Amino acid sequence: MVIDELRAALGQKVSVNDTIREHHSKDESFHTPTLPDAVVFATCTQDVATTLRICNNNKTPVVAWGAGTSLEGNSTPIHGGVSLDLSQMDKILRVSGEDLDCTIQPGVRRKQLNEYLSKHGLFFPVDPGADATLGGMASTGASGTTTVKYGAMKQLVMSLTVVTANGEVITTSRRARKTSAGYDLTHLFVGSEGTLGVITELTLRVFGIPEVIAAATMQFDSVRNAVDGVIEVIQLGIGVARIELVDRQAVLAVNRYSQTELPEKDLLLLEFHGSAESTAIEIAEAKEVLGRYGGDNFLQTTDEAERRKLWQARHDAGLACRSHQPNGRIFSTDVCVPISKLSECIEQTQQDLADSKMYGPIVGHVGDGNFHVLLTADPNDHAAIEKLEDFHTRLVERSLSLEGTCTGEHGIGIGKIGYLISELGREAVDVMATIKLALDPNGIMNPGKIIADSVLQ
Repeated sequence: MVIDELRAALGQKVSVNDTIREHHSKDESFHTPTLPDAVVFATCTQDVATTLRICNNNKTPVVAWGAGTSLEGNSTPIHGGVSLDLSQMDKILRVSGEDLDCTIQPGVRRKQLNEYLSKHGLFFPVDPGADATLGGMASTGASGTTTVKYGAMKQLVMSLTVVTANGEVITTSRRARKTSAGYDLTHLFVGSEGTLGVITELTLRVFGIPEVIAAATMQFDSVRNAVDGVIEVIQLGIGVARIELVDRQAVLAVNRYSQTELPEKDLLLLEFHGSAESTAIEIAEAKEVLGRYGGDNFLQTTDEAERRKLWQARHDAGLACRSHQPNGRIFSTDVCVPISKLSECIEQTQQDLADSKMYGPIVGHVGDGNFHVLLTADPNDHAAIEKLEDFHTRLVERSLSLEGTCTGEHGIGIGKIGYLISELGREAVDVMATIKLALDPNGIMNPGKIIADSVLQ
């Protein structure tokens, strides 16, 4: 009946094709795929509003879909229903070089936006690695390698157009750079993973392309030395745009996969943005600090091709490690701790991996205290999955014991849903549940994500 109503209202935008449904049944994680009953390809805000109105009246689940690159089952339709595909809403609506902002539809992809912005001498800095949609990045509160300088989606989303569960369209803020008018609805929806509403427009902060972009690498004999050096760089306010850890195992995997020749030691990858004068000063300061922690063989380049190859190799680390495991899928990990606790957390994690005889290279946005263990497993190997899940639980518990979080950037989805109460307490999660029930009383918006069903009952 719901599908009939959707077809009557939206025509050929509704599909029940098995191949299309299968494509929308999973993300990039190892979580079990679930077929939606139908896929709706929205092309405008009105399509989204119509879909939500019909589904809300019939109490049918709706899961927003962008590019399917999420890592915690965030866009998997675990209760069936409708997968609402926003990928065709891919227009860049407005760019203002004077105000350094832009307004786009949610299906615009990260690389697409930056290609367009470059014609105006601008760029959008959030780089999670995958060529994700901006709507999906806002929904999961994404960040990435440049967060240390520019901030994450939560800092760079200025305003949203959102369709709520009953089909109403709201705008969360105006374009002013700051406001104290009412509740902060913009950041209520950023990171909500489609559980409160569906984003159909975003206004984002953008930045001028720096005069000079310089990349560098530096080698270390231990992860502790590298991370402790990073901590001092951050504490001194040295203006790094990216400062990434790639441990020795990850370097080996990347060299095999990407045909690179990175030094096979614990490695920091750095990037500096600014004028020729400012970057020269920052490079010298960072090199001096890191050198005192045993860093050596500092190599730098401003050649764009070399720089892009270096960062592509970093982003390929997950794929490189997955290729190590036949029939493997990525088992996502993502924890974040205060930077003063980062060395301790990574060392304990490496010891855990050694004791467990597990292959788990580590990479991290260490300027933010955020790191990933690149685990993979065959989803059909139940013993291996159980072993990885046990390790993941220990990793999260370790992070929480060090005043950290179970996820710095991947979101809760279904993969981390069991840890939210441990992190924030039942009282805080109950407040979230109250908001969820107020905005989505029929529970149709991406049900089973972020907040456990038992909390909502």
